[in-house]
Amino acid sequence: MNIQSTLKRSGGADIKLKTEANVRRIVVTVLIMTGALFACRMLFFFFDRFLNGFFVDWFEQNYVSQEWRQLNGSGAGYYYRSIRWPEVKVLLLETMIVIVFLWVLSVRVLSYFYSAYRERKLLHRAGELIGEYMDSDREAGKVFPPEYAEVAARMSEIRSGFQRQEQLLREEAGRKNDLITYLAHDLKTPLTSVIGYLSLLEEAPDMPAQQRAKYVHIAWDKALRLEKLIDEFFEITRYNLSQIVLEHETVDLSFLLVQLADEFYPILNAHGNTVRLEGCGELSVQGDGEKLARVFNNILKNAVAYSYPDTEILIRGEKGEDTLKICFQNRGRTIPAQKLNAVFEKFYRLDETRNTNTGGAGLGLAIAREIVTLHGGAITARSGDGVTTFTVELPL
Repeated sequence: MNIQSTLKRSGGADIKLKTEANVRRIVVTVLIMTGALFACRMLFFFFDRFLNGFFVDWFEQNYVSQEWRQLNGSGAGYYYRSIRWPEVKVLLLETMIVIVFLWVLSVRVLSYFYSAYRERKLLHRAGELIGEYMDSDREAGKVFPPEYAEVAARMSEIRSGFQRQEQLLREEAGRKNDLITYLAHDLKTPLTSVIGYLSLLEEAPDMPAQQRAKYVHIAWDKALRLEKLIDEFFEITRYNLSQIVLEHETVDLSFLLVQLADEFYPILNAHGNTVRLEGCGELSVQGDGEKLARVFNNILKNAVAYSYPDTEILIRGEKGEDTLKICFQNRGRTIPAQKLNAVFEKFYRLDETRNTNTGGAGLGLAIAREIVTLHGGAITARSGDGVTTFTVELPL
């Protein structure tokens, strides 16, 4: 019982399909032969009945010779007719060539229309199977017959790609929602502190100067924290509503990096970091200077946020034959491999807790990767032994 069931499941469908295909071929062959015989019969009937006199006259005139022959020197005689066989052979050869040509042409035309019909039928059936497969959760092998094996394999790959993309979008949406929830919660703390200390200052106008200065400083610090959180909200909104468009020009990266290091001096100084430029002379590319500045700004901001205090951040330029590399290297905690692969994803933060000032909305490196990709380049990261390096590679 089990053997019969297995044979029925595994081979029964193939045998049935092969039998149906053979039957179709036999039927098509019989129909073609019947049509050919019918056409020959109709041609014979046409020439024999309707064109009998015309054909005979034409044949005698062109392919029959006639001469008068006397009998034994008397006046009596008869007409002797003979067929000019060499010319008849040429006629037969030409007729056969025409017949073969018409036969090949007719077979070709019939094959074309039959193939077009079969193709339309197969495409229609494939469309139905694809719709059935995409609307169900069944495996491709259970929806597509064996003759659609290639289509089944391709649709399985497409569905897997869609599922991976949906999973990534769900994870991104989850990170974004979590981030917004954290931000909304964190907004309450500094706002409450600012209101509380300002209320104390208003209620106690005769407060000692030292205590007043302390409260003002705390309120000011909390207000800055509040501003930073609001900036993160705006960053998320701008990213969702904006589309990055490049304006190409010749960009002097040497000057851009020097200017970037100068602009970051207050942030670097507050954290005890310094920047050293190496190999950054005479570097230029074709691209959008403003967008590339944003890339390097986001990378350097990330390097400062996650570097050890009082350490040096190295910015190194490497010019090759076809590409230009800009490397940002800082010393800090080693980033685990699983997190290193995710740092360029939107709304991803290395520091998942919100009790520090490191990181932002998790968009800086994602935006950097998008801009570099639009320039035809690539951005990568590696981390080990307390050294993290981000590399931007741009085509020359």
